Amino acid sequence: MAEGSSPENLSDVLGRLFTARGWGRLSERTRLESAWAEVTAEWPGQTRVLGLRRGVLEVEVRTGVLVQELAQFHKRKLLAGLRKKLTGQPLTDLKFRAGAW
Repeated sequence: MAEGSSPENLSDVLGRLFTARGWGRLSERTRLESAWAEVTAEWPGQTRVLGLRRGVLEVEVRTGVLVQELAQFHKRKLLAGLRKKLTGQPLTDLKFRAGAW
């Protein structure tokens, strides 16, 4: 610390540390995955979160048949459930795509 300067706030120091280490993104990712797992408990292991881009949650689904089922019959319910769990998170849509992992 330079002579005559005041000490930094701990919250500022921790904020820079979290940003530098990427922990904030990891925490947000974990929060998304946890919320998704809760609202899709009916299909365990059949989907996984790819990411959130511009308010659209992208989800990979194990089969094309399940992609269609989720998109056509469950999308509104899933979005509503996610919005309740992810308050303060801008969530406008869900995007499903088939993939194998």
